[in-house]
Amino acid sequence: MSARAADPPLVLLTGASGAIGRALADALDDAFRLVGIDRHCDGEIDCLEVDLTDPASIDRGLAAFERRYGRRIASVVHLAAYFDFSGDDHPLYREVNVEGTGRLLAALQRFEVEQFIYTSTMLVHRPGQTGERIDEDTPLEPRWAYPQSKLEAERTIAAQHGGIPYVILRFAGLYDEDSMVPTLAQQIARIHQRDLQSHLAAGDPQAGQAMLHREDLVDAVRRTIERRAELPSGTALLIGESDAPGYDALQDRIGQLLHGEQAWATLRLPAPLAKAGAWLQNAAEPLVPDLIDHGEKPFIKPFMIDRASDHYALDTRRARRLLGWQPRHRLQRTLPRMIANLQRDPAGWYRRNGITPPGWLVAADEVADDPEALRAAHLQAFRAEHGRTLWARFGIVALASWLLSSPLMFDYGTPPLALSDLLSGLLLLALGLLCLSWRFANLRWAVALLACWVMFAPLAFWTPSAAAYANATLVGVLLIAFAAAVPPLPGIAALAARCGPQRPPDWDISPSTWMQRAPIILLAFVGLYVSRYLTAYQLEHVDGVWEPFFRGSVPGKNGTEQIITSEVSEAWPVPDAGLGALTYALEILTGLIGSNHRWRTMPWLVVLFGIMIVPLGAVSIFFIVIQPIVIGTWCTLCLIAAAAMLVQIPYSLDELLATGQFLLRRKRVGRSLWRVFFTGDTDDGDQRAEPDDFERSPLAVLRDMWGGGVGLPWNLAASIVIGLSLLLTRLTFGSDGAMADADHLIGALVVTVSVTALAEVARPLRYLNALFGAALCVTPFVFDASPSATVASVIAGLLLVVLCLRRGAIRMRWGGWERFMV
Repeated sequence: MSARAADPPLVLLTGASGAIGRALADALDDAFRLVGIDRHCDGEIDCLEVDLTDPASIDRGLAAFERRYGRRIASVVHLAAYFDFSGDDHPLYREVNVEGTGRLLAALQRFEVEQFIYTSTMLVHRPGQTGERIDEDTPLEPRWAYPQSKLEAERTIAAQHGGIPYVILRFAGLYDEDSMVPTLAQQIARIHQRDLQSHLAAGDPQAGQAMLHREDLVDAVRRTIERRAELPSGTALLIGESDAPGYDALQDRIGQLLHGEQAWATLRLPAPLAKAGAWLQNAAEPLVPDLIDHGEKPFIKPFMIDRASDHYALDTRRARRLLGWQPRHRLQRTLPRMIANLQRDPAGWYRRNGITPPGWLVAADEVADDPEALRAAHLQAFRAEHGRTLWARFGIVALASWLLSSPLMFDYGTPPLALSDLLSGLLLLALGLLCLSWRFANLRWAVALLACWVMFAPLAFWTPSAAAYANATLVGVLLIAFAAAVPPLPGIAALAARCGPQRPPDWDISPSTWMQRAPIILLAFVGLYVSRYLTAYQLEHVDGVWEPFFRGSVPGKNGTEQIITSEVSEAWPVPDAGLGALTYALEILTGLIGSNHRWRTMPWLVVLFGIMIVPLGAVSIFFIVIQPIVIGTWCTLCLIAAAAMLVQIPYSLDELLATGQFLLRRKRVGRSLWRVFFTGDTDDGDQRAEPDDFERSPLAVLRDMWGGGVGLPWNLAASIVIGLSLLLTRLTFGSDGAMADADHLIGALVVTVSVTALAEVARPLRYLNALFGAALCVTPFVFDASPSATVASVIAGLLLVVLCLRRGAIRMRWGGWERFMV
């Protein structure tokens, strides 16, 4: 017998460098001579690089194969295929799976091939009903792009195999102790993270899909090769475990293994609602890459909702009869080892399954010896705190019932508002009941959002009822307080909650202490009361408003009444004073939410807080500026509210700066900016706990409230005085027309810039006063001004230029920001 005749049978593997190819190569190496082909060879067996989309590449590869190994092949195992979970009909499905298979078969015709094995999928069949099994005679009816391409490839093989016998193996979903099909991996990951989506599902809860352990797949392929002389050409076999555990059964089992919970609460969503949610997630995804660097694209696609009730349990008697094969593994028996591997090495498990690890896991893996223990400790503390503050969740339910009954107790005057409160009350009642469970704690943010609508609805419907407006304000404020201000706050990552400094790195203070927020909250109350009073007049709940100084040019109205009923105010679709009141109320509430390190645990809240103060404060000041210019009079109460808003700005800037620096640091170390923004993170810096704000002497507390990051340098105080004097040139110098308007505009800008620059972190803004000073030196010569007004304007302008040049000492450290604080 020649040495060549003694060689083991030759097996050609396509896709040899993939996970299944490697597993097959390891298992078949003892009895067969293995050669692989792949686009990029990366394995231990002999391999040729071949691109199935390129006929020339196939010809070159098989020519090299023939020169090295001859023309006799015992079996070709065709694994190479394109796959994705987008649901779209990608061109590569046809180029690789269908046409690539046809090209390969055509090139193999000159070889002596005893068998061609095509690895297909059970999904080419029509799904069955729960409680029944499909077999090889079940109609072929693939439901999406991937199995459609597999079925087309099967038909291509049937039409073009020539003299090569072929077998079709239709595999179930693949898994082993470390990796698995994306659907199962994502289901486990969602439950592992306690993601809200882990509690939501669409489709039949009893429907499931058969699975196949990798070792059983290898055994089936091996038996198919060994029986190549016996199997009829064109044989199709279903290969998988017969049973298909339902979605609910898997949910409960995974939840039990991961978290010790006997039943994993899963809420059934109507298919249209689930599909709309999936569509919105995927539609928003293109906006995300600019904000994140390592984020996870949404896995669930709208087409999956349509397939959520597809059931694939298998009748594998044909495989047992022709191959002597039956599965030795069961998913239910293997799950404990799969979950144990996840818990032993979470980050590695996520990588092996192609899932981006959650931000808390990546960060915790770097700073903690046992990320799972850190998360478990946070969860235990969260549940304990949730139990101690259940009164707040019951408060939501009580307020919802109060809102439901309100249309019966108050004369709303507008049926749409009554209907709105009834519907809002019903939805709040359902959300409040769900929030009693710590598992649905994130729904408290939905309560807060709905409460915002409750507060806004009286403005949207211009309610004539003062009682309805007051009721909505009080109920809405209490709802937000109970939902969002009472601990434990949902959505904060375990690592952010349990690790990290209270004070930003290289800062002398924490910008999120109660004493830093107290001035803003107190000033917001002033603005709230003023705005509520003005809203009452706009909604005709009162007949007039107090105005001690300014008379209106409209008969029967003082300055305040004229302004808040002017064309500028009435251009808004709702009472503009009411919008101000709503904003001040939300400022108070967002000022109360969070701990003294919320700059890193709740960045989104800090940014929201800053948006309500800084940009909206600028809008408020703009309306003050235009009052005498456009409307021709003043509003004393509007000036008070605007002053309250303006003074809030410097007190908010240091917290915004700290959050911005924190987000930049996290981005530089590779964190997902999107996730850190919404869930927080740990940070560098001193981990020691800071003393409680209220354990110090009253004098120290007041000093921190006033001092902190805000001061009153004499040059800025003088600039503010100059700005205020410019607002009064109509009285002091008799200016009128364009000159008076210019003084008024420049004065308002000087006051705004100077007050903002009282924040030490914003001190460079004072240089803007040099521009306003230069303008003051020019305006008297452009507009009609008296000699005294001209001299005063030039002197004020020169003083502003000189005053802004004073630097002064930097009193505190601001994390490196000092180099910009000229």
